[in-house]
Amino acid sequence: MHRSAINRAGDARPTPPQALDGGSPEDRGKIAWRLVLVALLVAGGFAAYAFGLQHYLSLNALVHHREALRLYVEAYPLQAAGLFFLVYVAVVVFSIPAASVLTIFAGFLFGCAGGGFLVVAAATLGSCLLFLAARTMFGDLLRRRAGPFLARFADGFCRNAFVYLLVLRLAPIFPFFIVNIAPAFFEVRLRTFAMATLIGIIPATFAYAWLGGGLDEVIARSTAAGRELSFSDFATPKLTLALVALALIAALPLVFKRVWSRRKAV
Repeated sequence: MHRSAINRAGDARPTPPQALDGGSPEDRGKIAWRLVLVALLVAGGFAAYAFGLQHYLSLNALVHHREALRLYVEAYPLQAAGLFFLVYVAVVVFSIPAASVLTIFAGFLFGCAGGGFLVVAAATLGSCLLFLAARTMFGDLLRRRAGPFLARFADGFCRNAFVYLLVLRLAPIFPFFIVNIAPAFFEVRLRTFAMATLIGIIPATFAYAWLGGGLDEVIARSTAAGRELSFSDFATPKLTLALVALALIAALPLVFKRVWSRRKAV
Protein backbone atom coordinates (compact mmCIF):
# COMPACT_ATOMS: atom_id res chain seq x y z
CA MET A 1 0.00 0.00 0.00
CA HIS A 2 1.28 3.48 -0.86
CA ARG A 3 2.14 5.80 2.01
CA SER A 4 0.05 8.52 0.41
CA ALA A 5 -2.98 6.27 0.77
CA ILE A 6 -2.83 6.39 4.58
CA ASN A 7 -4.31 9.44 6.24
CA ARG A 8 -3.23 10.97 9.54
CA ALA A 9 -5.71 8.86 11.52
CA GLY A 10 -4.24 5.71 10.04
CA ASP A 11 -7.24 4.89 7.84
CA ALA A 12 -6.40 3.31 4.53
CA ARG A 13 -7.91 5.11 1.54
CA PRO A 14 -7.61 4.19 -2.10
CA THR A 15 -5.20 6.41 -3.99
CA PRO A 16 -7.01 8.38 -6.70
CA PRO A 17 -6.05 7.28 -10.19
CA GLN A 18 -4.96 10.80 -11.19
CA ALA A 19 -2.36 10.77 -8.41
CA LEU A 20 -0.71 7.77 -10.04
CA ASP A 21 -1.00 8.53 -13.73
CA GLY A 22 -0.04 12.23 -13.63
CA GLY A 23 -3.41 13.97 -13.68
CA SER A 24 -7.05 13.63 -14.61
CA PRO A 25 -8.12 12.84 -18.18
CA GLU A 26 -9.24 16.45 -18.52
CA ASP A 27 -5.78 17.75 -17.55
CA ARG A 28 -4.07 15.33 -19.89
CA GLY A 29 -6.41 16.41 -22.67
CA LYS A 30 -5.53 20.08 -22.11
CA ILE A 31 -1.82 19.30 -22.17
CA ALA A 32 -2.20 17.29 -25.38
CA TRP A 33 -4.19 20.10 -27.01
CA ARG A 34 -1.54 22.64 -26.03
CA LEU A 35 1.19 20.49 -27.49
CA VAL A 36 -0.76 20.20 -30.74
CA LEU A 37 -1.16 23.98 -30.95
CA VAL A 38 2.52 24.56 -30.23
CA ALA A 39 3.46 22.00 -32.86
CA LEU A 40 1.16 23.60 -35.45
CA LEU A 41 2.46 27.12 -34.81
CA VAL A 42 6.09 26.02 -34.84
CA ALA A 43 5.64 23.84 -37.92
CA GLY A 44 3.71 26.52 -39.78
CA GLY A 45 6.22 29.24 -38.94
CA PHE A 46 9.15 26.99 -39.82
CA ALA A 47 7.57 26.01 -43.14
CA ALA A 48 6.84 29.64 -44.02
CA TYR A 49 10.43 30.70 -43.40
CA ALA A 50 11.86 27.52 -44.96
CA PHE A 51 10.02 28.20 -48.22
CA GLY A 52 11.10 31.84 -48.11
CA LEU A 53 7.62 33.29 -47.79
CA GLN A 54 9.03 36.42 -46.15
CA HIS A 55 11.09 37.09 -49.30
CA TYR A 56 8.12 36.65 -51.64
CA LEU A 57 6.14 39.10 -49.50
CA SER A 58 8.88 41.72 -49.28
CA LEU A 59 8.34 45.20 -50.66
CA ASN A 60 10.85 44.78 -53.51
CA ALA A 61 9.41 41.42 -54.59
CA LEU A 62 5.84 42.70 -54.67
CA VAL A 63 6.87 45.85 -56.50
CA HIS A 64 8.71 43.73 -59.08
CA HIS A 65 5.58 41.61 -59.72
CA ARG A 66 3.01 44.37 -59.29
CA GLU A 67 1.82 44.37 -62.91
CA ALA A 68 1.30 40.60 -62.95
CA LEU A 69 -0.55 40.82 -59.64
CA ARG A 70 -2.74 43.65 -60.93
CA LEU A 71 -3.64 41.70 -64.06
CA TYR A 72 -4.54 38.65 -61.97
CA VAL A 73 -6.82 40.73 -59.74
CA GLU A 74 -8.53 42.22 -62.80
CA ALA A 75 -9.08 38.76 -64.32
CA TYR A 76 -10.08 36.91 -61.12
CA PRO A 77 -11.20 39.50 -58.54
CA LEU A 78 -12.99 37.13 -56.13
CA GLN A 79 -10.29 34.46 -56.22
CA ALA A 80 -7.60 37.09 -55.77
CA ALA A 81 -9.41 38.62 -52.78
CA GLY A 82 -9.88 35.21 -51.17
CA LEU A 83 -6.26 34.23 -51.71
CA PHE A 84 -5.06 37.57 -50.36
CA PHE A 85 -7.29 37.12 -47.30
CA LEU A 86 -5.85 33.67 -46.53
CA VAL A 87 -2.26 34.84 -47.01
CA TYR A 88 -2.81 37.81 -44.71
CA VAL A 89 -4.36 35.62 -41.99
CA ALA A 90 -1.37 33.25 -42.21
CA VAL A 91 1.06 36.17 -42.00
CA VAL A 92 -0.58 37.37 -38.78
CA VAL A 93 -0.91 33.93 -37.19
CA PHE A 94 2.70 32.94 -37.88
CA SER A 95 4.00 36.46 -37.12
CA ILE A 96 5.72 36.95 -40.47
CA PRO A 97 6.93 40.59 -40.74
CA ALA A 98 5.00 41.44 -43.89
CA ALA A 99 1.66 42.81 -42.69
CA SER A 100 2.45 46.48 -43.37
CA VAL A 101 3.71 45.76 -46.88
CA LEU A 102 0.65 43.63 -47.63
CA THR A 103 -1.61 46.42 -46.40
CA ILE A 104 -0.01 48.83 -48.85
CA PHE A 105 -0.45 46.34 -51.66
CA ALA A 106 -4.06 45.76 -50.66
CA GLY A 107 -4.69 49.40 -51.46
CA PHE A 108 -2.75 49.09 -54.71
CA LEU A 109 -4.58 45.95 -55.88
CA PHE A 110 -8.10 46.37 -54.48
CA GLY A 111 -8.38 50.11 -53.91
CA CYS A 112 -8.38 52.02 -50.64
CA ALA A 113 -11.88 50.96 -49.55
CA GLY A 114 -11.83 47.37 -50.78
CA GLY A 115 -8.25 46.74 -49.70
CA GLY A 116 -8.81 48.39 -46.34
CA PHE A 117 -11.88 46.30 -45.49
CA LEU A 118 -10.12 43.15 -46.67
CA VAL A 119 -7.11 43.81 -44.43
CA VAL A 120 -9.22 44.75 -41.39
CA ALA A 121 -11.16 41.49 -41.66
CA ALA A 122 -8.06 39.32 -42.24
CA ALA A 123 -5.96 41.03 -39.57
CA THR A 124 -8.74 40.77 -36.98
CA LEU A 125 -9.30 37.08 -37.69
CA GLY A 126 -5.58 36.27 -37.65
CA SER A 127 -5.06 38.22 -34.43
CA CYS A 128 -7.95 36.42 -32.72
CA LEU A 129 -6.61 33.01 -33.78
CA LEU A 130 -3.15 33.81 -32.44
CA PHE A 131 -4.64 35.27 -29.25
CA LEU A 132 -6.70 32.12 -28.66
CA ALA A 133 -3.71 29.88 -29.32
CA ALA A 134 -1.53 31.84 -26.88
CA ARG A 135 -4.25 31.86 -24.22
CA THR A 136 -4.81 28.13 -24.57
CA MET A 137 -1.11 27.27 -24.47
CA PHE A 138 0.33 29.61 -21.88
CA GLY A 139 -2.37 31.76 -20.25
CA ASP A 140 -3.14 29.81 -17.08
CA LEU A 141 0.51 28.76 -16.67
CA LEU A 142 1.65 32.37 -16.34
CA ARG A 143 -1.27 33.31 -14.12
CA ARG A 144 -0.45 30.52 -11.66
CA ARG A 145 3.15 31.69 -11.40
CA ALA A 146 2.45 35.41 -11.37
CA GLY A 147 3.69 37.38 -8.39
CA PRO A 148 1.71 40.06 -6.51
CA PHE A 149 2.85 42.90 -8.80
CA LEU A 150 1.97 41.08 -12.00
CA ALA A 151 -1.34 39.98 -10.48
CA ARG A 152 -2.26 43.60 -9.65
CA PHE A 153 -1.17 44.74 -13.11
CA ALA A 154 -3.23 41.99 -14.75
CA ASP A 155 -6.26 42.97 -12.65
CA GLY A 156 -5.96 46.62 -13.71
CA PHE A 157 -5.43 45.62 -17.32
CA CYS A 158 -8.55 43.45 -17.32
CA ARG A 159 -10.73 46.21 -15.83
CA ASN A 160 -9.74 48.58 -18.65
CA ALA A 161 -8.80 46.01 -21.29
CA PHE A 162 -10.69 47.62 -24.17
CA VAL A 163 -9.09 51.04 -23.71
CA TYR A 164 -5.60 49.59 -23.19
CA LEU A 165 -5.88 47.45 -26.30
CA LEU A 166 -7.37 50.27 -28.34
CA VAL A 167 -4.44 52.53 -27.48
CA LEU A 168 -1.92 49.79 -28.29
CA ARG A 169 -3.60 49.18 -31.64
CA LEU A 170 -3.78 52.84 -32.58
CA ALA A 171 -0.20 53.70 -31.63
CA PRO A 172 2.41 52.06 -33.92
CA ILE A 173 4.82 51.53 -31.01
CA PHE A 174 4.79 47.81 -30.24
CA PRO A 175 5.09 45.05 -32.86
CA PHE A 176 1.75 43.71 -34.03
CA PHE A 177 2.39 40.14 -32.85
CA ILE A 178 3.26 41.26 -29.31
CA VAL A 179 -0.09 43.04 -28.97
CA ASN A 180 -1.74 39.84 -30.23
CA ILE A 181 -0.07 37.61 -27.64
CA ALA A 182 0.31 39.75 -24.50
CA PRO A 183 -3.42 40.08 -23.66
CA ALA A 184 -3.68 36.28 -23.55
CA PHE A 185 -1.80 36.35 -20.24
CA PHE A 186 -4.31 38.70 -18.57
CA GLU A 187 -7.64 36.88 -18.97
CA VAL A 188 -8.91 39.33 -21.57
CA ARG A 189 -12.16 38.18 -23.16
CA LEU A 190 -12.12 37.27 -26.82
CA ARG A 191 -14.98 39.67 -27.57
CA THR A 192 -13.10 42.56 -25.96
CA PHE A 193 -9.90 41.65 -27.78
CA ALA A 194 -11.67 41.31 -31.14
CA MET A 195 -13.58 44.62 -30.87
CA ALA A 196 -10.53 46.60 -29.74
CA THR A 197 -8.49 45.06 -32.55
CA LEU A 198 -11.17 45.67 -35.17
CA ILE A 199 -11.63 49.33 -34.22
CA GLY A 200 -8.00 50.06 -33.37
CA ILE A 201 -6.46 48.91 -36.64
CA ILE A 202 -8.88 50.80 -38.89
CA PRO A 203 -7.02 54.17 -39.02
CA ALA A 204 -3.57 52.76 -39.84
CA THR A 205 -5.02 50.16 -42.21
CA PHE A 206 -6.90 52.65 -44.36
CA ALA A 207 -4.01 55.10 -44.20
CA TYR A 208 -1.59 52.54 -45.61
CA ALA A 209 -4.17 51.30 -48.11
CA TRP A 210 -4.62 54.88 -49.29
CA LEU A 211 -0.85 55.20 -49.67
CA GLY A 212 -0.86 51.96 -51.66
CA GLY A 213 -3.23 53.54 -54.15
CA GLY A 214 -0.40 55.91 -55.10
CA LEU A 215 2.25 53.19 -55.33
CA ASP A 216 3.19 54.03 -58.91
CA GLU A 217 3.85 57.65 -57.94
CA VAL A 218 6.01 56.61 -54.97
CA ILE A 219 8.02 54.27 -57.21
CA ALA A 220 8.47 57.06 -59.76
CA ARG A 221 9.76 59.47 -57.11
CA SER A 222 12.13 56.86 -55.74
CA THR A 223 13.46 56.09 -59.22
CA ALA A 224 13.90 59.78 -60.02
CA ALA A 225 15.87 60.21 -56.80
CA GLY A 226 18.12 57.32 -57.82
CA ARG A 227 17.48 55.19 -54.75
CA GLU A 228 15.81 51.90 -53.99
CA LEU A 229 12.23 51.93 -52.77
CA SER A 230 11.89 51.36 -49.02
CA PHE A 231 9.08 51.21 -46.50
CA SER A 232 10.13 54.63 -45.15
CA ASP A 233 8.80 56.14 -48.39
CA PHE A 234 5.32 55.25 -47.12
CA ALA A 235 5.68 55.50 -43.33
CA THR A 236 6.13 59.24 -43.25
CA PRO A 237 6.65 61.13 -39.96
CA LYS A 238 3.34 62.94 -40.45
CA LEU A 239 1.46 59.65 -40.70
CA THR A 240 3.19 58.27 -37.60
CA LEU A 241 2.44 61.42 -35.60
CA ALA A 242 -1.20 61.30 -36.69
CA LEU A 243 -1.55 57.71 -35.43
CA VAL A 244 0.16 58.57 -32.14
CA ALA A 245 -2.24 61.50 -31.73
CA LEU A 246 -5.19 59.15 -32.24
CA ALA A 247 -3.78 56.83 -29.59
CA LEU A 248 -3.40 59.70 -27.12
CA ILE A 249 -7.00 60.76 -27.75
CA ALA A 250 -8.16 57.19 -27.13
CA ALA A 251 -6.19 57.12 -23.87
CA LEU A 252 -7.89 60.25 -22.48
CA PRO A 253 -10.84 58.37 -20.90
CA LEU A 254 -8.44 56.06 -19.08
CA VAL A 255 -6.36 59.00 -17.80
CA PHE A 256 -9.50 60.83 -16.67
CA LYS A 257 -10.76 57.72 -14.88
CA ARG A 258 -7.49 57.31 -12.97
CA VAL A 259 -7.30 60.98 -11.98
CA TRP A 260 -10.93 60.94 -10.85
CA SER A 261 -10.46 57.76 -8.78
CA ARG A 262 -7.41 59.25 -7.04
CA ARG A 263 -9.32 62.43 -6.17
CA LYS A 264 -12.18 60.41 -4.73
CA ALA A 265 -9.69 58.37 -2.68
CA VAL A 266 -8.26 61.56 -1.20
